[in-house]
Amino acid sequence: MQASTSDVLRVAVIADSDTRWKWGALTARRLSVGEAELSGFLLRGRATPTPRQLAEVGAGVDTAAVREVTGAEFLRAVEQDGYDVVVLALVGGAVQAMLHGLAALGSPGAAAGTAADGTSAAGTAAVSKSARRPVVVTGYVGVVYEKLADGLLLRHGADVVLANSLHDAERFRAVYEGVGADASAVTGSALPFLGGAPYAGGALKTVVFAAQPSVPASRDGRTYLLRRLVEHARLHPDREVLLKLRSQPGEHTTHIEELPYQKLAEKLPGGLPANFRLVYGHMGDVLDRTDLLVTVSSTAALESLHRGIPTAVLTDLGIREALGNHHFLGSGCFASWDQLDSGASPEADPAWLARQGVAAGGPASGGGSYDTAFDAVRERIARLLLAPRLPPIEPYYTHVTAPGYLPGILARYRLDAAPAAETGGVRRVVRDAVRDAARGAYRHGVQRVAPVIRRMGEL
Repeated sequence: MQASTSDVLRVAVIADSDTRWKWGALTARRLSVGEAELSGFLLRGRATPTPRQLAEVGAGVDTAAVREVTGAEFLRAVEQDGYDVVVLALVGGAVQAMLHGLAALGSPGAAAGTAADGTSAAGTAAVSKSARRPVVVTGYVGVVYEKLADGLLLRHGADVVLANSLHDAERFRAVYEGVGADASAVTGSALPFLGGAPYAGGALKTVVFAAQPSVPASRDGRTYLLRRLVEHARLHPDREVLLKLRSQPGEHTTHIEELPYQKLAEKLPGGLPANFRLVYGHMGDVLDRTDLLVTVSSTAALESLHRGIPTAVLTDLGIREALGNHHFLGSGCFASWDQLDSGASPEADPAWLARQGVAAGGPASGGGSYDTAFDAVRERIARLLLAPRLPPIEPYYTHVTAPGYLPGILARYRLDAAPAAETGGVRRVVRDAVRDAARGAYRHGVQRVAPVIRRMGEL
């Protein structure tokens, strides 16, 4: 399908968690200066979001129309529906698997498992008869503080690899160039969910702690942070102190949360003060009434800083790579609970903000306003859509460059061999029923049983 910037852009977004769905759907909205027609897919897995989580994201998409699919089913949908752009809002391994699957769709004559150029063809669907493939976009949900090389090389092969800041764009290109891979896909942009009303200032009335599912991971660390938050509420009864939670017990997000704050709060000695509350909902709505945001390393800090809200990155548990708060070195945002209890209010460094693509610093291009942050992305996609023919998808990882790594990734997403022929009638009904039952049992085991067993092991 030949598209132009004046046409309605047909975009397919596939995500594997609530936060990646938020990033993917909002990114898709920003890819065109005109109207975009968005089709949503959820990759079936342990972190598949619930309808409540999807609705809470607030991406402006009819959640009832979002389809839960396997990798093979998504590839068939792409082949049949002829999208202009595909946004892969997935974990790195899933992005790599989808890239090889999409490469197979665009490789005429490729046999199952091998594309015409010798790369993996992930033969999960019939070879596309169309010479036109979609433009493939991928990137990161937020702060990139771990597995930089691993995650980036798993994303190599997409037409556009979005960098959320000038800082990230430089790092991304250095990784690709460091292995001799093409770095031209790296495109500066910004996080798509920044925005909202600028902070108006005034008295400190509302303090919000933005919780993370797996940072810190230990019971002691999480209990400590909760206790200090509650103590802050007791020290300042004139303030409303909110614990902003990402998910309810039993729901999963990008990372597994084995020790939900809700459960820890129930066991906190002395109970909870009247001015302390647990809240859910869209982060933007919470920030509308926030006077001080506190976190360990949540991307919510960037949302808060973009609005000019005083933002504290905690040092109580150290500044460590395992916590991700080392990403904020040079930001001016570090503080401890002792300092916050005493009235400290961190002031962010403007130069640091500029390199992160937030607030007055502007987009990843290093200047300007947030309104222009996605111009380079739109221009690149427009050029690709207007090209007579897109080049083949060529991930860095192939069966030649990574024979001990790639096959396991493809197998994990069942893209390592051609599927059996479609069955019909009663056999299909039985097969689907068994598959649904197995999926339900798997989720129950991963989301409910496994965390309980792990906690019992800690006793």
